[in-house]
Amino acid sequence: MTTVPHLLDALDPEQRTVATQVTGPLAVLAGAGTGKTRAITYRLAYGVQQGAYDQQSVLAVTFTARAAMEMRHRLSSLGVPGIQSRTFHAAALRQLSYFWPQAIGGDVPEIAKHKASLLSAACNRLGISIDKQLIRDFAAEVEWAKVSMIDPYDYPQVIAEQHRVVPGNLDATTMADLLKVYESVKTEAGRIDFEDVLLLMVGIMQENDLIARQIRHQYRHFVVDEFQDVSPLQYELLNQWLGGRHDICVVGDVAQTIYSFTGATPKYLVNFESDHPGARRVELNRNYRSTPQIVSLANQVLRVKNNGAVGTDLPVGSVKLVSQRDSGPAVNFRSFETDEAEATEVASYVKQLISEGTKPEDIAILFRTNAQSEAFENALSELGISYTVKGGERFFERPEIRQAVGTIRRLGELSRKVLEPGSQDLIQTIKDVVGPLGWAEEAPKAAGAVRERWESLDALVVLAYAKQHLTIAEFARELDERANAQLAPELASVTLSSLHAAKGLEWETVILAGISEGLVPISMAETPAEIEEEKRLLYVGVTRARTRLLITYARSRGAGRVQKRRVSRFLSQMWPELPGQQSGTAPGRRTNVAKSKKTAAAEELTELEKIIFEALREWRKDEAEERSVPAFVIFSDSTLIDIAKAQPRTLVQLRVIRGVGATKLEAFGTPVLRLVKKLRSEWEEK
Repeated sequence: MTTVPHLLDALDPEQRTVATQVTGPLAVLAGAGTGKTRAITYRLAYGVQQGAYDQQSVLAVTFTARAAMEMRHRLSSLGVPGIQSRTFHAAALRQLSYFWPQAIGGDVPEIAKHKASLLSAACNRLGISIDKQLIRDFAAEVEWAKVSMIDPYDYPQVIAEQHRVVPGNLDATTMADLLKVYESVKTEAGRIDFEDVLLLMVGIMQENDLIARQIRHQYRHFVVDEFQDVSPLQYELLNQWLGGRHDICVVGDVAQTIYSFTGATPKYLVNFESDHPGARRVELNRNYRSTPQIVSLANQVLRVKNNGAVGTDLPVGSVKLVSQRDSGPAVNFRSFETDEAEATEVASYVKQLISEGTKPEDIAILFRTNAQSEAFENALSELGISYTVKGGERFFERPEIRQAVGTIRRLGELSRKVLEPGSQDLIQTIKDVVGPLGWAEEAPKAAGAVRERWESLDALVVLAYAKQHLTIAEFARELDERANAQLAPELASVTLSSLHAAKGLEWETVILAGISEGLVPISMAETPAEIEEEKRLLYVGVTRARTRLLITYARSRGAGRVQKRRVSRFLSQMWPELPGQQSGTAPGRRTNVAKSKKTAAAEELTELEKIIFEALREWRKDEAEERSVPAFVIFSDSTLIDIAKAQPRTLVQLRVIRGVGATKLEAFGTPVLRLVKKLRSEWEEK
């Protein structure tokens, strides 16, 4: 086990504060890329070392099986493998399976993996016409209602209060009837769904004090990751586990709340101290992932108001990031005439990066809707660039991988019976397994299905190199654990992903594509809360990038389409493109005409005006650094020249100058007037 001093030495001051408060209520506001998982895993290891609690008394709750697996690996490396790290559903299902005979009797009902057949039967009973897409929408609404703990009888009223759109053009009363009939059909089939796992455990703990005491005796200390994504149902289960106690550490980022449509709400993170009096709140704001240029844009996006104006304050509960990395390339902005041109140029940019040495797996193209993926798939295929669509066919469900894993599993069983540990060369064994399935030392030159098959199998070989210290049996267990967590080995291909699916991931180079009005924010977002969430979604996309970030949009869907798009309101104030700039012009590059006009205007200033202009530029530089934004976001040079010429004495006089809007007047008006007055007075005294 790592020693205590070494544990703390590996942390920054704020992370160390988190790690050393091992008991009592603690809320950690962790901005993107600030090392939250490191902080909480080191906290748990430190707490065990200090004797604050036993490993078996801790439950660490995550939102994905992938995150739970990663946490288990980290805890094991820190010498505390006994701490349980599970998702809400996994922890609840484990408890339900154990206590069901005692609480209910008999075996736990079968869990329906999908709701489609049950909902189809319910729709048939109600005479509702359906198709595959509508069934998915109904399933999502059922899940939202259940995790939001909304009774079908209360559904119409809640829908009206929240102005929520009912799927399938149903009225709220009919949807409420569907919720009721779905439950009846499910009960008649003797099955439960995933939401029932949590609901049943809440009910059992509320009604059976003996079982509740057993669970609370087992788990006395809790850590909950991604706390901004907790639903009312998950929060109720957590409260049942706690039983009025306050030994809980929660970690989250309000700015990354992007799943409210599934019932997630940041209110429990924002109001944590109200539920846990005396709680401590710690901010992690040192971003270790992204360059200052990317972090600056991320902070600026959070400040944008719903109408596109740039505010001065971050939303409540958000963290202002401070990059810990050296300066990197400027954020790149590009616009194109059509969707096709955008996809073609983005693919060319990717090819250029790869030719310059960037690994394909270090590049991601992110977009708002899955429908946008096809254009980029086609453009990448045209250039022979391999790609993986996140959310598409799962790695461990591919036929060649299922066949390979089955063989590896059988070899693992055999090795435990007849072979000495370590007597097999893992790498060679895996090569022998995948060779007959389509793998060779050299990759196929052509793109297509053969290449995709090779890349899948090659990922197993690469993983074997990384895990060569394992036996074949241990490697088989590693694959099973990865399959359960859907944690695929890294493929040597470019990632295509929706912004939602990209949360929790990161790449060296990220391309945010299609960032225009109607897509970001999506046209369906109408309420202030929905538009605010779209802004957070863009923030998540920006903070996925480590070193390079390219943001693009197309001005129309295609040739002959009259609809013209505008850049997203969340970027309109930061977009460096001039009106009339040609498609593909390097972002931020001003035309020679624009440069000459600005230079001529500066040369025409009087001596005093030049002094004021230069002083304003220095002030702007300091202000931009303080706010972590590009200088032009404060005021353009042209606006500073006009201010130097006008030398305004009042806010009203300053307001009429081009480039000084109401928002900037409120934020910068007083210091600008004060500086102009000071310089004018000094000049007059000479």
